[in-house]
Amino acid sequence: MEKTVPTVVPARPPNSEGERKSSNFHPSLWVCMKGRAEVLREEVRTIMKGLMEVQKILDIIMAIQRLGLDMYYVNEINELLHFVYSSDYNDKDLNLVSLRFYLLRKNGYNISSGIFLSFKDNEGNFIVDDTRSLLSLYNAANLRVHGEKVLDEAASFTISRLEGVLESSDSILSTEVSFALEAPIFRRARIVEMRNYIPIYQIEATRNETILEFAKVNFNLLQLLYCEELNKITLWDESAIGLLPEYIRGFYAYLLKTFDSFDEELGPERRYRLKRLVQAYTKELKWRDEDYTPKTLEEHFEVSMRSSGGFTLAAASFVGMDDIATKDIFEWILSYPSLFKSFDIFMRLSNDIVSNKREQTGDHYASTIQCYMKEHGTTIHETYQRLRELIEDSWKDMVEHCTNPIDDQPLIVPQIVVNFARTVTTMYTHGDAFTSSHTIKEMISSIYVVPIKV
Repeated sequence: MEKTVPTVVPARPPNSEGERKSSNFHPSLWVCMKGRAEVLREEVRTIMKGLMEVQKILDIIMAIQRLGLDMYYVNEINELLHFVYSSDYNDKDLNLVSLRFYLLRKNGYNISSGIFLSFKDNEGNFIVDDTRSLLSLYNAANLRVHGEKVLDEAASFTISRLEGVLESSDSILSTEVSFALEAPIFRRARIVEMRNYIPIYQIEATRNETILEFAKVNFNLLQLLYCEELNKITLWDESAIGLLPEYIRGFYAYLLKTFDSFDEELGPERRYRLKRLVQAYTKELKWRDEDYTPKTLEEHFEVSMRSSGGFTLAAASFVGMDDIATKDIFEWILSYPSLFKSFDIFMRLSNDIVSNKREQTGDHYASTIQCYMKEHGTTIHETYQRLRELIEDSWKDMVEHCTNPIDDQPLIVPQIVVNFARTVTTMYTHGDAFTSSHTIKEMISSIYVVPIKV
């Protein structure tokens, strides 16, 4: 929706010479950038309409999605993917096959993972000749669901091979490999991927200069928008009243009281979700004070899945989305379906794995790590390995909901949950960034402060 800026007419002091003549100002940076973006957006649309080769189509769509431009070309991308799905292609080219699988499955096409069996030798090992194909296979494998053994094997194989490539390669793909080992493309936070991929795309031999420029201008516009939104968010606090002019303070206080009344309006049948979160925190404190370790991981999950706050956060994000969050959708969400359970497990285990060492040196309740070790008699290494397998299972569940959504359910519903999971992945990749926020200072700065040179 186009935003309008209210016109402010300043008071003019008396002037014996009559009204002051208006000055001719140059357009603002925002206006110039926005105008250029609109031109580039249509030029890219023209490029997309002229695509006819499957490989070229896949490369362009992949680049556009990673650069964060796909929201402008939903219809064009759908038409091109339908063309790709119904067209002949070189099924001996692993890079092409992997890209095709990734993009089609990601966009809801029913495509079998059996196409990768032909890339295995007689001993069951994958045959991969180049790093580009290895990366594409890795990303395709991470769109797997339960029961896809060939993709489980592909994921293990590609991780091992990519680690070797990273140690021995100084090619331009080394940066791509490094990012891949942190997280496959499907699991990366969108805005972080945009920021990281622009300089990578800039040095690719197959880059399109128009798409590249549009990506840069679009990112800088988003950066300005995000800063504006952050500025507004910081005002939503009662303590900010003193920063406001006297004439608006009364209105602001009344507005905050209006939001407080929402809690009462929800009623006990909906407020209990937040109470369950508080009850989970209280239970964990009791575990700590009594030095109690739950006997099973399931017992731990009954409390710690709630205390992760994942469900509460994800469910709350649908509030106000009237065109999507219908009564039926909200009733489904509040039934705590497997999509949200999987997200809660993923969030809980991701947190516990990176924060376990720090938390156990202080006064903290037993985490899922200690619980699993006590239940199964495993070592810390074996426990980490098993819990990471549970994280992978959670991702399979979330991928299943995204690629095979429930009838009459908007695809945006599981996509929003997956976006939260991507943020969690970003925050826990190099430790607990929620606790040690200095570790992501550079990343935050690159997103909100430092523009990209166009």
